[in-house]
Amino acid sequence: MTRRRWLADSPIKENDIPVWKGIVGRAFTADEFATHVSGLSFVSWRPFVVLHNTAVPTFAQWHSVPGEQRMQNLQSYYRDTMKWSGGPHVFVAADLLSAFTPLTVPGVHSPSWNNVLWGVELVGDYSTEQIVPGLKANAISALATLHGVLGIDPSTLRLHREDQGAKEGGNAPKQKI
Repeated sequence: MTRRRWLADSPIKENDIPVWKGIVGRAFTADEFATHVSGLSFVSWRPFVVLHNTAVPTFAQWHSVPGEQRMQNLQSYYRDTMKWSGGPHVFVAADLLSAFTPLTVPGVHSPSWNNVLWGVELVGDYSTEQIVPGLKANAISALATLHGVLGIDPSTLRLHREDQGAKEGGNAPKQKI
């Protein structure tokens, strides 16, 4: 079904749907991610960082889908199912850092903070899974890279559970890979 046909049959009008910001859709080693970030230009948007985890997909589920397909599935979920303008900026797994929403624009990941924070998601459900060593090392590297590129004080790091909008029921629904 085309977008125009879908809109004609829907109570939602075209102006109600946010413009999709696109995705980077690439996975990087920690060093490659640092190089990627250092090449970006941050002119008008200078965010801080919020850290959270995916819960769904779990760590095990994340690796059951090839990387490029996983990024396309996430894009379809955020853009087509949720009708959002973007998603988190970076997904951190034990092996790679997957850049999703471009770091130069606000994403959609934490209700009260989308316009002021980069969303960094640890892959996994840590109510049932253990953080593996590679994940922790990649998370530290990603956070150091992001804080370093804009000279952000690491003490400004926020956790998703601190977002009052998330506590009031504005939390993002579980993601599908």
